[in-house]
Amino acid sequence: LWWAHSPPARLPRPPPVGAGGGPVGSCGRRAYAPPAERKRFYQNVSISQGEGGFEINLDHRKLKTPQAKLFTVPSEALAIAVATEWDSQKDTIKFYTMHLTTLCNTALDNPTQRNKTQLIRAAVKFLETDTVCYRVEEPPALAELQKNEWDPVVAWAEKRYNVTIGSSTSILGPNIPASTKETFVNHLASYNMWALQGIEFVITQLKSLILSMSLIDRHITVEKAVLLSRLEEEYQIRRWGNVEWAHDYDLCELRARTAAGTLFVHLCSESSTVKHKLLQD
Repeated sequence: LWWAHSPPARLPRPPPVGAGGGPVGSCGRRAYAPPAERKRFYQNVSISQGEGGFEINLDHRKLKTPQAKLFTVPSEALAIAVATEWDSQKDTIKFYTMHLTTLCNTALDNPTQRNKTQLIRAAVKFLETDTVCYRVEEPPALAELQKNEWDPVVAWAEKRYNVTIGSSTSILGPNIPASTKETFVNHLASYNMWALQGIEFVITQLKSLILSMSLIDRHITVEKAVLLSRLEEEYQIRRWGNVEWAHDYDLCELRARTAAGTLFVHLCSESSTVKHKLLQD
């Protein structure tokens, strides 16, 4: 995903909001080198409804994407969530904390120019290297932990989607049947383009299609999904100890990204509007 690990560079600046550019890469696309932070330049954040959807206003300026498109989202609930990200910034704007804004920019600009079919294929391809399908034989304690923690999730997915997934200790991974892949292709096709961008983002964080769909289907919580995706690392931490604050920071950041991606999927699938705007008196 665009900006999956870094925030956008061409963010609003007066006037107009979102103007400016970056160097052009060897492939002809603009290469963005976003600052980690910048001074807050606006006082008030609000949302308004336009012809194309809901817009974000920073004072009297319209928020725009890095490609200078009007920042417009399909649901009022998502607009409120994005506006809250901008409103929660203090004296300094910390772009790396604004995951929903980043996901919206990706959906609006579609920098990789992929269509719905390509997004779905990319998501389903994760089945071939899904975290919960790769098992170890040694050490026995870790193998047992994987069996106890991952098997129930795999079993749920097999029952939920009526497919065969399995697991393997081979370096080649499990042999996922073509019918299983086709089932997931058909299921993902029920989501719109925006939601698919969010699903791919969550999959990228968890390194697992199975955990991602379990989370999006509300079978497991964000905390549980992140824990299961980091099972081997957590095992090593319990055995050898933490590395100062680094592990805790990584864990919190992964939870934040995963939670934001999951919320994004649900809000992009929401068609109703919110009657009471959070940012209005």
